[in-house]
Amino acid sequence: AIYLQDYGAPIGLRLASTHPERVTALVVQNGNAYDEGIDNAFWKPIKAYWAMPTRENREALRGLLSRDATIWQYTHGVCDASRISPDNWNIDQALLDRPGNQEIQLDMFLSYGSNPALYPKWQAYLREHQPPTLIVWGENDQIFPAAGAHPYRRDLKDVELHLLDTGHFALEEEGQQIADLMLTFLDKHVH
Repeated sequence: AIYLQDYGAPIGLRLASTHPERVTALVVQNGNAYDEGIDNAFWKPIKAYWAMPTRENREALRGLLSRDATIWQYTHGVCDASRISPDNWNIDQALLDRPGNQEIQLDMFLSYGSNPALYPKWQAYLREHQPPTLIVWGENDQIFPAAGAHPYRRDLKDVELHLLDTGHFALEEEGQQIADLMLTFLDKHVH
């Protein structure tokens, strides 16, 4: 079974669609495989960068690497921001601020643009191989909105969808609930 979240979702789906015989189940947490999941204001400047990878479009994304943006990723959409450890954004930001790392992150934003062209392949994998799938999604996520969770049900018969009242990093606020759902789901589907 593989866990798909954020940047890791396309990596996992590339692996799963290449070696479907190795995948017994999927757990998807704010991990996108559908156009609906990147059809919001957050993605507009990133899509502009994909379409025209100019210096100007690249620089327009640099703000996404700021401390305020990192804090926002962890706290936006959560029910109680006081429950989210500042260690998250302090550690992440320290890593983002290492010399040269912001350029790597901007390169990754551009590279992420290779994923939407693969959505039809991943959707075909889901339809053909029907891996049992648990979806636990932060419903208030503005990076990968909940609109990206629902389309999985078009392609999968054995899918369990839980929209949680939290944001992008759902584990930070709903870790116990997600763990409980995963244990029940994996006990049922992975032997």
